[in-house]
Parts: sequence; structure tokens; C-alpha cells
Amino acid sequence: MTIANTVAASLVIMICSATAAYAGTAYKYKVTATMAQPRENFVQGLQIVDNHLYVSTGQYGKSRLLRYRMDDGTLDKGKQVDPRLFGEGLTVMNDKVYQLTWKSRIALIYNKEDLKGYKWFRIAGEGWGITNNGVDLIYSDGSDKLHFLSPETLEVSHSIQVTENGKKIDRLNELEWIEGQIWANIWQKDRIVMINPVDGRVTASIDLEGLLPDNERRPETDVLNGIARDPADGSIWVTGKRWPWLYQIELIPPLPTSKALP
Repeated sequence: MTIANTVAASLVIMICSATAAYAGTAYKYKVTATMAQPRENFVQGLQIVDNHLYVSTGQYGKSRLLRYRMDDGTLDKGKQVDPRLFGEGLTVMNDKVYQLTWKSRIALIYNKEDLKGYKWFRIAGEGWGITNNGVDLIYSDGSDKLHFLSPETLEVSHSIQVTENGKKIDRLNELEWIEGQIWANIWQKDRIVMINPVDGRVTASIDLEGLLPDNERRPETDVLNGIARDPADGSIWVTGKRWPWLYQIELIPPLPTSKALP
């Protein structure tokens, strides 16, 4: 792991209050740190818990559940997924890790401590991204819907439709719960949207075009995918499928529009 910089406390406060201060705004970004990761990781899910980075990777025969130490990037534990399954998003909640699969319409549950799998359950539709708000599991299926699911019953309690300026937003992919909102990658877009979990409205977005430089791209490099908030300092990390780096970012709001002089 290489850390190029750290985030000051004032920056963390700005990031955490960003959606409230600039609702409906398209942010730019500034890279404040980088962290190396294996290029072969086809990142589908990302979360930081207890100074560990949990990663779900995809592709048939190559899907894995991985856990790295944040301080030095060392692989702590790894779990191969059944080759018949295509790994998708993940979330860590209490003492369990939940990992979605794509077209098989099942989700896997592991013990957080040792990553041993012990249960699976069916989901309606495909599995794309998943996060949690401390009470519910929240997952996407590639549509414009987000589904709230009880970890006790493993049944969907309700769903919301995601809209931006009254228009449906679909292809919602990797998810992260950040400061009371759901952040979502949009598949094949260099863009993250921030979603009100009550009514599904997009409150703000981040334009991440150019995040991975052209000289870091290879033929197998895929799209932006992966959002994680580090609870230790509030910093935000993003990455993509088969990217060599995770990027810690600072949100940059646009300059206010000044009125024309008379």
C-alpha cells in the first residue's frame, strides 16, 4: 500500500456535510491519496471496516471475497467463490459479510471474523450493489430501484425508485451508505450519485472523469466501480474494475454563479 497524503479534520467535515450544503450540485474532485491494489481485482464491492478493506471481485471462476489491512495493504484473508457464481457487491453488517451474485439471484453470507461462508438466500432479480444503514440491507439490481431487505427475515420490506430531476436513473451499481445517504456508481459512467434513502431523489453527484489517467489504462481495464468511506477519519475512497489504484478524493463544489453587473 502507498499513501500519498492524508485528509485533515476540516476536510472530513466538508465531505460529510457536502450533500446538505450543495444539494443538487455536480461536484468535481481532488485526489488526496492513493492506495495500490492488484490489477486483476475486478472490483464489484468495497467497504472499510475496523481498519480493513473488504473487496468483492467478479467474473466466473475468478470471483473472490478479499480482506486487506488498510495500514500496509497486506491481504489478511481471501475466499474463492464457487466458479458457477459471478461475484457482485458486498456489505459488512455486525458480525456478517453479505456478498451478492449477479445472474444466479442468490446472496452469500459469511462470518466476518474468519470469512467462512455458512448460508445463502435468494434475491428477486439480479444482484449488483449492496450496502446497509445499520438496520436494513439495501441492494440494487441494475434497474432504477433500490430494495431494502431485513437481515433477520431476508425479505424485502420496501423499494424506492431513484430519480434525478424527475427522470428515472437506472444501472445503479456499487453502493455505499455515507452520512445518511446512499452513494451509487452508475454503470459505464464516470459518475457517482448521492440518493435520498426516503424518496429516492438524487441530491448531488460527483463527476470523476479522468480519475484513472490514460497512461494507467490497459486493454483489460474496465469501468469505475467501488466506493468506500473509512470510519476512522471519514475519508472517501473510490476505484474501478481492474484498476491499479484506489483513490482517496476530496469533493470540490463548483464556484457560485455571480450576478452580472448592471
